[in-house]
Amino acid sequence: MLELSQTKIAIIGLGYVGLPLAVGFSEKYEVIGFDVNQKRIDELKNGIDITNEVPINEIQNIESLIFTSSKDDLKECNIYIVTVPTPVDANNNPDITMLISASKLVGEVISTNNIVIYESTVYPGATEDDCIPVIESISGLKLNNDFFAGYSPERINPGDKNRRLKDILKITSGSNKESAKFIDKLYGSIIDAGTHLTSSIKVAEAAKVIENTQRDVNIALINELAIIFNTLEIDTLEVLEAAGTKWNFLSFRPGLVGGHCIGVDPYYLTYKAESVGFKPKMILAGRNLNDGMSLYVVQRLIEAMEAQKIQINNANILVMGLTFKEDCPDVRNSKIVDIYKELKKNNCQVDVYDPHCSKDEALMQHNITLINEPNADYYDAIILAVAHNSFKKLGSGKIKSFGKENHVLYDLKYLLDKGESDLRL
Repeated sequence: MLELSQTKIAIIGLGYVGLPLAVGFSEKYEVIGFDVNQKRIDELKNGIDITNEVPINEIQNIESLIFTSSKDDLKECNIYIVTVPTPVDANNNPDITMLISASKLVGEVISTNNIVIYESTVYPGATEDDCIPVIESISGLKLNNDFFAGYSPERINPGDKNRRLKDILKITSGSNKESAKFIDKLYGSIIDAGTHLTSSIKVAEAAKVIENTQRDVNIALINELAIIFNTLEIDTLEVLEAAGTKWNFLSFRPGLVGGHCIGVDPYYLTYKAESVGFKPKMILAGRNLNDGMSLYVVQRLIEAMEAQKIQINNANILVMGLTFKEDCPDVRNSKIVDIYKELKKNNCQVDVYDPHCSKDEALMQHNITLINEPNADYYDAIILAVAHNSFKKLGSGKIKSFGKENHVLYDLKYLLDKGESDLRL
C-alpha cells in the first residue's frame, strides 16, 4: 500500500466538486486536474472559474496543481479521484455514461498498487458492479490484487461560502480494510471537519444517495402543505414559523426542487430498488409532487392575473432568476425552465433576468436568452423565482417598478415581507 508521502493525485472532472477538491489536495500533495473540456482547462489556467466555487487567488500560481486535458499526464499519478456528473435521462433513469467514460480513462492509465476513488453520486453497488469491471477489463489488473478502490461521496454545497470542502465531514470507504484506512487517512489530512469511515463501499454509496432523498421527501411534504394552505387562504410561511417554535419541528420551506442533486439523486435509489423487485412509494410520490410544482406556480399565477383582469394572451412576464439556487451560476435541471416553458405554452411573452447566470450557458442548455436589465413599467406579472442577494438588495419598490400599474407580483422565495407581493408560495 502507498504511503501518503508518495501520493500524486489525479482529479478527473473539474466542475463544482472536482475543482475545490483539486485545490484542497494541492495544499499538501502534487495534483493533476483533468477535464475533457479544453475550454475549461484554458479558463482555469488563466485563473477563471465560471462556477465561482474557488477564488482566483486559490487557482493561480499553485505549483503543486497542474490543469490538463491530456490523459498521458495522468500516468504519473497513483491516486485517481473521479468527480464527473451523474445525471438522469429523459425518463429519469440514471445516466452513468460519463462515469463509465471516466472508468475507461482510469483503466488506460492505472498501474499496480494504485487507488481509484469515486465521488460521483450513484446507486448502491455502482462502483463495484459497473465501474470497477471496466477498469479491470481495460487495464488487465484485478481489484484488491493489483489495484484498490474506494468511494467517498461529494458533499459540496454550490454557492455556500461558509461550508467549504474543509468544513464538511467526509464519508470514506475502501475495497478492503487496508485501502479503506489509507483513503480515510488521505482525506483526513485535508478535511478539518474530520472523516467517517464506513464498513463498505455500498454503505458509503447508500449514505450519500439518501441524504438528498430525505431532503426531497421533506420538501415535498412542505410543498403539499403550501398547496393546502394556499387553498385555505392561510399564509404558509406564518404557519411554518409558528410550528417552528416547537423544538423538534424540522425547518423546511416550500419551493422548486431542481439542480443536479436533490432533484436527481432519489431516482438513482428508486432505480436500484426497482431492479431488485421493490417499488418505492413515498420517494416517488415526493418526486412527482416536486416535479409538478412549476405547473402549479403557473396555474396560480394565471388565476391571479385573471382575477385582476389582466389578459393572459401576449402578457409580458418577467421571471427573476434562472439558476437552480441562490447566488450560484448553475442552471442544470433548473425547474424555473419548466415555468418558462409553461408560460410560453400560454402564449405569454417571457423575459428572464439573472445576473448570476452565464448567458451562453442559459442559451446552450435551455435555449433561453437572458435580458440585460428588466424594462420599467412594462410587465403584467413578475415572478421572484430565485433568492439571489442582488434581488434582495433591490427591494420591493424597485422590483415593483418593473411592472405596469396593474400587475401581479409572485414571490416564490419569501424575499419580500408579507403584503409586499400579491402571491407567495
